[in-house]
Amino acid sequence: MIPELLFSRILVATDGSEKNRAALDEGIKIAHATGATIYVAYVIDMGTFSSMSAEVPLGDPYRVFKAEAEQAFARVKSKAGDTKVETAILEGRPAAEIVKFAAKNKIDLIIIGTQGKKGLERLLLGSVAEEIIRSAPCRVLVVK
Repeated sequence: MIPELLFSRILVATDGSEKNRAALDEGIKIAHATGATIYVAYVIDMGTFSSMSAEVPLGDPYRVFKAEAEQAFARVKSKAGDTKVETAILEGRPAAEIVKFAAKNKIDLIIIGTQGKKGLERLLLGSVAEEIIRSAPCRVLVVK
């Protein structure tokens, strides 16, 4: 009898911030230990664009976010060694998109940081992390 893997598909959600690097590192460690594929998702929050001035060209901030995502993906790939890494740039509300991605891709574990770029939006736990914990279709690991 072949034992079932603890995790075979791990999703690490990143916003490209320094605060999120610990979650990325933990995801890589767990993927190495379990032989899982690591999925790295970066969500471009389209709500950010709706609050911008009409004078700001939409392509410019989108390009910045996309470059930030690619930097995060490159960092994971450089540290992952022989662990299989899949990447995805998603668009929409971060928590909702991460949960939807996890369900669609049969993710076993979502790894997220406690807070991202929004800093003190929540005192103890970032609002995106809190929403993911409440609605995820699988286990969630929150990394400080």
